[in-house]
Amino acid sequence: MAEVPTSDALLRRLEWTVIRRLDGLLQGDYRTLFRGSGVDLADLREYQLHDDVRHIDWNVTARLQQPYVRQFVEDRDLTAWFLLDLSGSVDFGSSDITKLAVSAGFVATLARVITRHGNRVGALFYGDGVEGMLRPGASRLHVLQLLERMRRPRPAAKPGKSAGHGTRLADLLRSADAMMRRRALVFVVSDFISEPGWDDALARLAQRHEVVAVRLYDPMEMALPDVGLVTVEDAETGEQLFIDAADPAFRERYAAIAEQQEATLIAALSRSGADVLELATDEDLLDALMRFTDLRRQRGRLPTPRRFPAGLQRALPAGPPDWQGVAP
Repeated sequence: MAEVPTSDALLRRLEWTVIRRLDGLLQGDYRTLFRGSGVDLADLREYQLHDDVRHIDWNVTARLQQPYVRQFVEDRDLTAWFLLDLSGSVDFGSSDITKLAVSAGFVATLARVITRHGNRVGALFYGDGVEGMLRPGASRLHVLQLLERMRRPRPAAKPGKSAGHGTRLADLLRSADAMMRRRALVFVVSDFISEPGWDDALARLAQRHEVVAVRLYDPMEMALPDVGLVTVEDAETGEQLFIDAADPAFRERYAAIAEQQEATLIAALSRSGADVLELATDEDLLDALMRFTDLRRQRGRLPTPRRFPAGLQRALPAGPPDWQGVAP
């Protein structure tokens, strides 16, 4: 097994292989990738699904007979938060690279890119529960402290821990929602293998903040290989199960369940209103981050759905809207 690099060595390697290249590709685009909540009007554009309805410009909407929202000059004192799932299921990888290693690489890269522009990053950590917070900072040393907290050895699953008491991602999201008073850029980095309820908490968080759900996954979670008789263990509860992975019928049932869970997860993320970035353990990090930058750019270019949010739809009368009767 390859030697695990120190946090400083990992960050140095990323600075040469990923961060410098990514920073160069972002030159001139940084202001449009991360818009803040300043008070100076920057632009007007058509309303898009999941836009904050508080930013609707009712005067322009009335004149043009379709909803428009205000965009503001970003506050350069941007604060980004990483909500980090460090539970047992994240420390899994079917090859030499685990989901936790992918998470560390992503966090190190984004944190360094953000702090190099003078902004601050903070983090909230979740293991067996919400385990602590790193207050926002803007130095390279601060990024190293963040990495050290992520890479601390995790305690083994407790033998007596009963099944069904795994990750409660909703606890992390609710804690973050209660803690963050100012609007922020929030990265929720998790495999989203959790007890139910996290989707509503994520949607509430996305109403107040700019949220990116960073979903970690490993290809083996989608399809079980033919490895014969094997004992598998739940990384969070410690529960063990003896299975016959050579049985085609068993692998077929496994794939069907995985496909159903995947569809449920994707639907929940889509309903939340957060942007979604998927990171696989077998994918190049720079390619994934370029997908993220493309996602940010395209978000402002998508055709506008010609409809209001559901709450406003219920408030408006049926038939063609009379914008002259809507108060600004």
